[in-house]
Amino acid sequence: MPWYVLYTNPRAEKKVAAQLTALGMDVYCPLVTKVQQWSDRKKKIKTPLFTSYVFINIDEQHRDKVFSIKGVARYLYWLGKPAVVRDEEIAEIKKWLATDYLDVKMDNYSKGDEVEIKEGPFKNFKGIVQEIGNTTIRLALPSIGIILTLKYSKLPS
Repeated sequence: MPWYVLYTNPRAEKKVAAQLTALGMDVYCPLVTKVQQWSDRKKKIKTPLFTSYVFINIDEQHRDKVFSIKGVARYLYWLGKPAVVRDEEIAEIKKWLATDYLDVKMDNYSKGDEVEIKEGPFKNFKGIVQEIGNTTIRLALPSIGIILTLKYSKLPS
């Protein structure tokens, strides 16, 4: 069965995924942990990696069943057909999210430079440097529509 991409109402990804899972459907909503800061406290929260998207592994005949769930807007389409995501791509996302540490080798990069990732879950992906901080680099991966924020440590001089 192929993986399809469901487009959800804003901030409904986790609820949609939970309801579809309760119906026995194979659903994947990749989550990342981020620190949310309010005026009085900080808290780690899990947020969707892809805003308003949930992946569902469902056969063609049962595709319309998802519209009984509140929060499901539509399927994502590509070239006039529902977008299909390969099993390998879902596996790569899961592998990447399971990785705690990536070894980032910093050369003399500048904003706008095009780089190729040499190892890890995004091996062979090409990206564009968006921002370089003291210990982070933001890298856009246009082919899959995400921006990575990678942490690195500076080597002592």
